[in-house]
Formats: sequence, structure tokens, C-alpha cells
Amino acid sequence: MKIIQEFKEFAVRGNVVDMAVGILIGAAFGKIVNSLVNDIIMPPISIITGKIDFSNLYINFSGIHYNSLADAKAAGAATLNYGIFVNNLISFFIVAVCVFFIVKQINKLKRNEDVASVAPTQKSCPYCFASISIKATRCPHCTSQL
Repeated sequence: MKIIQEFKEFAVRGNVVDMAVGILIGAAFGKIVNSLVNDIIMPPISIITGKIDFSNLYINFSGIHYNSLADAKAAGAATLNYGIFVNNLISFFIVAVCVFFIVKQINKLKRNEDVASVAPTQKSCPYCFASISIKATRCPHCTSQL
């Protein structure tokens, strides 16, 4: 029973819930990016390159001719699916760029918070210019009244 209690405490901890939400959003974002690549980006590239369907580009190692990658896979032929790799590479690049801009904005917001939240704790003595506490009423170095 103690293990169940520990698991409940772990599962409802804020970081675990945040991580779960992030994973779900990431999975949905991945599907959107895959659709963007396969349905929006690759068709115009296919037209530009002479109507080549990148997802159907492969090297067949079996020596038997197949009309499509699906036919080769159905027959169990050994294939090198470099077209699918190109699609996945483009998907990765899009996700990496999006994540870069998100992290860049988060870091910018954090820097703004850090600058605004850090109050000065030191000041300079107007007589000896030594660094002293901002709450000091007398300089500990030159004993001047502040």
C-alpha cells in the first residue's frame, strides 16, 4: 500500500502532469508537421522535380521489379526507403526550427523577468566609493554618515 501512495504522490506532482501535457501536445504537433510536409510541402516539390513522389523513392535489393514501395513491402522485399527518410528529415527540420523559436521566446521572457525582479543590494559610498549595503546608514570603510 505504501508503494501505491508513493505512486499517487509522484503522478499528481506538478512536473509529471506538465510533462504529460507536453508529450501529448508534442505528439499532436508531430502529426501536424507530418501533414504539413506530406500534404503541403512535398507536392509542390514533387511538381518541380518532375512529379517525383518522394515517399515512393526506394532502392530494391531483391532484384525483382515492383511498381511501388507498397508492392515491394507487401512482397517482403528488402528495400532502402530513402524517400521516406527525406520526408522525415524535412519534418525534423520544421520541428527543430519551431522549437528553436519557442525556446528563444521563452529565454527572452525569462531574461526580462530576471532583470525586473533583481533589486540592487549594493550601493557606492559617495565619499570613498566603496561598495556597501544599500541599507547602510554609515560607511563601514570610511565611517561617513550616509
